[in-house]
Parts: sequence; structure tokens; C-alpha cells
Amino acid sequence: MRATLYGGPGDITVGERPDPRLENPTDAIVRVTLGCVCGSDLWYYRGVNPHALGPIGHEFIGVVEQVGADVTTLRPGDLVVAPFTFCDGTCANCAAGWTGNCLNGGSFGNHGIDGGQGEYVRAPYADATLVKVPAGSYSDTTLKSLLALSDVMCTGHHAAASAGVKARDTVAVVGDGAVGLCAVIAARRLGAERIIALSRNPVRQALARAFGATDIIAERGDDATKLIMDMTGGIGVDAALECVGTGQSMATAFGIARVGAIVGAVGVPHDAVVPIQTVIFRNVGLRGGVAPARRYIPELLDDVLTGRINPGLVFDYETELDSINDAYNAMLERRATKSLVRIGA
Repeated sequence: MRATLYGGPGDITVGERPDPRLENPTDAIVRVTLGCVCGSDLWYYRGVNPHALGPIGHEFIGVVEQVGADVTTLRPGDLVVAPFTFCDGTCANCAAGWTGNCLNGGSFGNHGIDGGQGEYVRAPYADATLVKVPAGSYSDTTLKSLLALSDVMCTGHHAAASAGVKARDTVAVVGDGAVGLCAVIAARRLGAERIIALSRNPVRQALARAFGATDIIAERGDDATKLIMDMTGGIGVDAALECVGTGQSMATAFGIARVGAIVGAVGVPHDAVVPIQTVIFRNVGLRGGVAPARRYIPELLDDVLTGRINPGLVFDYETELDSINDAYNAMLERRATKSLVRIGA
């Protein structure tokens, strides 16, 4: 099969890998129809974070081609959403709802596991991992939103859920990438009354408003903190959603959180420091981390299928597999919020 291969920093190519086969009776083989590039893939591409050489890509939807003898909930022909991590569904962490930290799980597209930027994927623990989409004929718009459920929509939701967003809250979203934009959707979905999105990009500002942001500010750092504190009467926001992972974004999130609020942090951390003085003396909490996407997909799926949310709008650049370098570079150069890769029919 043809698949995207990571050869080291700056080295993304399309090459051949062995066709996946069933290795365990709980496996399924999925033919990938849509994949995409994640912001975290860019960290590997830049050489900032390590990634094993070989397959890459952890977000995809596709059609089941084969199932192992012990798979009971899936059949060939089923359309499925794959969370970015696979899980067994039975370990202590899965039982507690933390499927992204499965004791026997892992991430697609790393350490030799097939990636979503390729034609086929072997999905371990298929019953526990893959989410079947009800049979039907779906528009391209809906399929894109289903793809967003594999990671960014669930990760944005995790930021909002971790921060305890509730009805009538004032929420600030720090970060205007695909995850931050999905966090705007999540905050609105959970009932937030006022959503302040931090963005300097006109295209992303418009999308944030379409998703439910009531206020847009372009300031950063201390200027952003001062402005948001002024906007909230010096109190701060009820929930701060940190969707970047840098030192500045973390400082901003804690700087604008009101006393007793929680920072929901899902950005991959890079030189980020938790201000313990703020935690202790302002009673500001910190939650978040790797999203348990497999737990969230079922509750978000119905909202996608009924059109109540449309996270697929974050895909504003499209390529085919042969042009995967374009997909990476468009995001790297900030010409795209998120690149979609059409792989199969």
C-alpha cells in the first residue's frame, strides 16, 4: 500500500508499506477515505519533538475491510471514525474513562503502527477503538466533520470539559488553530454565554465567530491579559481554554482566569510553566491533557450527524496523498488552518 512516511525532520514522502493484515483476532483492517495533518505532526516535521521513522498520521475515517474472529460490533463495509489513540477498553484506565491513556494502547501512525495518512490501517482492539457511524449517505461536509471527531473536536471538547464550562459562563479560548476553534464550538455547546477568542488571523477570526465566539481580540501577552481583565470588570473568565502549549499561552490562560476557575489545557507543552503562585493564592486549577477521544466521540457524533455542530469547517486546504508535502507546508506556512488529505473513495 501507499502511505506517508516520516524520514526525519523536514522529510515527508509517500512510499510503500506492506499491506496490513490481521495479526490478532481483535483487529480490523480499515481502508482510509479521509485523513489529515495535525498540528502535532508539524512539531515532528520541524524536528522539535521526536517521532519514530516510518508511518505517520493519527486522524482518519474509513471503511472496514476485514475483521478478526473476535470482533463482534463491526462488519466489512461499516464506516468508522478512528480516535487518534487505540485502546483495549478493559484496562483500569479505560474503565475509568481515560481511553487515551490505555495501558495496552498507543497512537496510530507511530512506532510502526499504521498511520492515517496512508491507504490502509490495522486497528488493534477494533471493538473498543473504532466508532461505527450509522449506515447512510453522508455529504462531504458531514464526512469532514466526522474526520474532525478523530482528534481536534474531541481535544477542543476536552479543554472545555476539563475547565468545567457550563451555562452562562464567560470563557476565553487561547489559540486559534483547529483545536482552539473546536474549543469555541465546545464552549458554545456546553452553554457558555460569552466566548472570547484570541486570534490575529482574519480567516480564523471569522471562523471563530461562526462557531460561536462573541468577542475577538488580537492582542497577545500582557496586553491580552489586561484587555480581558478590563472586559470582565477585573474579575477574569470563568474558564480559560489553553490550546497552544507555549509559555506565553499558558501564562495568558492563568493570567485571565478568575479566582476559583480552572484552566483547561490541551496544547502540547513547549517551554510552558505552570505558575504555582497563581494556583495556590488565586485558587486557579489546571486540568486537561491527552483527550480521551474514544469516550467523547459517541456523544459528539449525533451533533455532527444532525448538523448541530460542524467542526469540519476547520479544513480549509485539501490535497491528495501524492501531494502530502503541500498539506504539511500549507499549515507550516500558516496558509491553512488544517489540511485534509483525500486518500480513498
